[in-house]
Amino acid sequence: MTTVREILQDKGNQVWTIDPDKTVFDALTLMAAKEIGALVVVEDGSICGMVSERDYARKVILKGKFSRDTLVRDIMTSKVVYVSPENRIEECMALMTDKIVRHLPVMENDELTGIVSIGDVVKSVISDQEFIISQLESYIMGK
Repeated sequence: MTTVREILQDKGNQVWTIDPDKTVFDALTLMAAKEIGALVVVEDGSICGMVSERDYARKVILKGKFSRDTLVRDIMTSKVVYVSPENRIEECMALMTDKIVRHLPVMENDELTGIVSIGDVVKSVISDQEFIISQLESYIMGK
């Protein structure tokens, strides 16, 4: 099965980050501009959290707060779950399901080297299944 490294080779290693003292409005603006659903929160060069559109919906909108007045640190998820490039997609799916997260930062040698989303994982699983089906069809047809 596919590894995180293979996914990053296809999609690239670009990771968008934000400082925890920026406003939620700043985070939303960046997410909209980059067409992404989450940012890694970095302070003094170290990951301290993740902030997502889901955090915004649940911790700002539903609580009657304002995105221009609320800091990222006040709504971010502090317990970040990581994977390494060697992790298999099945492991990512299990982590995402168990920890109820949709984005996994990729760490290699204590360095942030990418991010994998639930969309990346699903795309990879579908691709792997299509390949297996194609191979089985060829085998059955004697090609």
